[in-house]
Amino acid sequence: MVRVKRGYVARRRRKKTLARAKGFRGSIGRLFRSAKQATLRSMKFASRDRRDRKGVFRRLWIVRLNAALHELNWSYNKFINALKKKKIILDRKILAQLAVFDPKAFAHIVEIAKK
Repeated sequence: MVRVKRGYVARRRRKKTLARAKGFRGSIGRLFRSAKQATLRSMKFASRDRRDRKGVFRRLWIVRLNAALHELNWSYNKFINALKKKKIILDRKILAQLAVFDPKAFAHIVEIAKK
C-alpha cells in the first residue's frame, strides 16, 4: 500500500487557527487544540460585541445630547419630541457631533425645535 501524504490542507487550516490565536496567553496561543477552542469562543464574543457596539454608541450620543441640552436649559426627551413634531430628520449621531464640534449650529437647531 502506498503511503498517503497529507499535503498542505490540514497544515493551512491549523496555521490559520494558530494565527487567529496569536497573542493569547500561555499555551492557548501555541497548541492547536486549545487554540481552536479559544478562537471559537473569541469569534462568538466578537459577533455579539459587534451588535452591542451599536447600542453603546447610541447611549453615548444620548448622554452627549442631554449634557449639551441641559446647558441650553432643555431636556433630551422634550428635544427629540420637538424634532419629530417639526419633522426635522437628524439622527442622534449627527446631533451629538454638532453639539460637540459646532455648538452654535446645535443651538440654532434647538431654537428651531423650540419654536
